[in-house]
Amino acid sequence: MPEDSLITDPNGGMPRLREIMRRLRNPQTGCPWDIEQTFATIAPYTIEEAYEVADAIEREAWDELKGELGDLLFQSVFHSQMAEEAGMFTFEDVADTMSDKMVARHPHVFGDESNAKSAQQQTIDWEQTKAAERAAKAQTGALDGVAVGLPALLRAVKLQKRAARVGFDWPETEQVLDKIAEECAELREAHASGDKAHTEEELGDLLFVMANLARHLGIDPEAALRGANAKFTRRFKGIENALKAAGKRPEESDLAEMDALWDAEKRRERQP
Repeated sequence: MPEDSLITDPNGGMPRLREIMRRLRNPQTGCPWDIEQTFATIAPYTIEEAYEVADAIEREAWDELKGELGDLLFQSVFHSQMAEEAGMFTFEDVADTMSDKMVARHPHVFGDESNAKSAQQQTIDWEQTKAAERAAKAQTGALDGVAVGLPALLRAVKLQKRAARVGFDWPETEQVLDKIAEECAELREAHASGDKAHTEEELGDLLFVMANLARHLGIDPEAALRGANAKFTRRFKGIENALKAAGKRPEESDLAEMDALWDAEKRRERQP
């Protein structure tokens, strides 16, 4: 079959990948796992693959990036195949929609507008274009169109940016810091009451304000938290290595010893 030669063609590119996906989803001869998947069951994998791309970039693991980008691309192919089977749209429709969007949002490149603009002005123009697109979809509320399925921290920042555009924002960073102190006090009070639901609510409020602080400081909270995760992992491995050198495992130690080793690891990292 012609399709078989395409599937084994090492230079088959996108046609090869799409034919592989079509064959995987074939109801008679495909893979049972792939056949039974839906948009909802695949969506978590899509999010995971996007984070793995970000992780490879964060670690500057350029030898891994090609594979991670391929995994993410496969997610688009998978969703598009399911949509085509349902008569909704095709992969070509996806590509054409993105192409139309990029051309429309870059009149300074593909149209008559001058491209002699600062990056800041281009960002303003971009947001105005997106606002017009939302209006065309009858999304008139300031927060309309912020995807519910985004990671919570990212969605918090996007919601706050939208609100800030219409003036709902603290003008000074110090006011955000004051709000954090207020939310910490409310969290302590909720925790002391023993009300788990109220404590969860107050913790959410505190996290939301922390995301707002990151926005005011011009810091990506996801990147900051990834950095903190990496630092914690690095320092805890230092604890494990120190204990191993002493012939011990973490479960054979105690908090006081591990805390001292943690401080030693911090001092070691800060040495010039």
